[in-house]
Amino acid sequence: MFCRVLCSSLRSLTTKYSTICFHSKTTSHFNLNNNFLTTFSRTHKIPKSLFVRMASGEQKFPPQKQDTQPGKEHVMDPEPQYTCSHYNPSNKLQGKIAVITGGDSGIGRAVCNLFALEGATVAFTYVKGQEEKDAKDTLEMIKNIKTSDAKDPIAIAADLGFDENCKKVVDEVVSAYGHIDILINNAAEQYECASVEEIDEPRLERVFRTNIFSYFFMTRHALKHMKEGSSIINTTSVNAYKGNAKLLDYTSTKGAIVGFTRGLSLQLVNKGIRVNGVAPGPIWTPLIPASFKEQETAQFGGQVPMNRAGQPIEVAPSYVFLACNQCSSYITGQVLHPNGGTVVNG
Repeated sequence: MFCRVLCSSLRSLTTKYSTICFHSKTTSHFNLNNNFLTTFSRTHKIPKSLFVRMASGEQKFPPQKQDTQPGKEHVMDPEPQYTCSHYNPSNKLQGKIAVITGGDSGIGRAVCNLFALEGATVAFTYVKGQEEKDAKDTLEMIKNIKTSDAKDPIAIAADLGFDENCKKVVDEVVSAYGHIDILINNAAEQYECASVEEIDEPRLERVFRTNIFSYFFMTRHALKHMKEGSSIINTTSVNAYKGNAKLLDYTSTKGAIVGFTRGLSLQLVNKGIRVNGVAPGPIWTPLIPASFKEQETAQFGGQVPMNRAGQPIEVAPSYVFLACNQCSSYITGQVLHPNGGTVVNG
């Protein structure tokens, strides 16, 4: 009887939220955690389909707004999903040293999670004075799941919009681990605007410094400590391909990242270093409540064919694939598109 009641409740939750991939933190909507669900499913034979994300379905988030950037994951409702109980790691990144910018939350946190599960030693950056709690939570998560042969993770506070700060990050990673195998350029910020006339020089410089200058700076310093077989993966966006009238400066930086990825891949191909990108669609991350109005946040993701926003855990496997030489050794200069079904032809 209890099993029938729980199964019925899970089906109801799946219909309402279009998801049943839980993360280990309790949220206001989900009071069950990974360990309970995994154990219960084994002992009571709950169908695996109940624990995987639906392909599509109407979804709305509670209206919410954060007044500052970067956004904070721990105050979101519901919190983004950065892990899934049915992900099966297979040592794809065993022995690798990975640096992930903006790794404290959102897509970056999900990438940290999967990289650690796959055997990598992980270092990530966050914004000092803004993201301490998210960074602390992510660091603790990595420590709890890392493989036995991986070294302890580190979190580095830095404003990556400036060259000297990026050099300090790279120097700290190399001091701790000796070299770098994987660089994930992921840090970003965005702001809405109704007209190009609203974008003044300080704002334009700020967005470009975070979103594209940091990619150049981190790469130029990390390359000194990378060798054949290493990988660089840049986070761009579906907006680089289809445009976005309300995020003009952000969209421009994401287009620049596509060009940067393609050009850099040609520079480094003879060194055996692959350069690729990931262009997520609408993903439920702290950028969303920190960027949009409450009503826009509530309807976020409804414009794509799947009619819902994606979760960070649905994007992170793309980074694992591109970072793993056994999976993607013949791929460079390319961009993957986990975007909910939007066809971009690019």
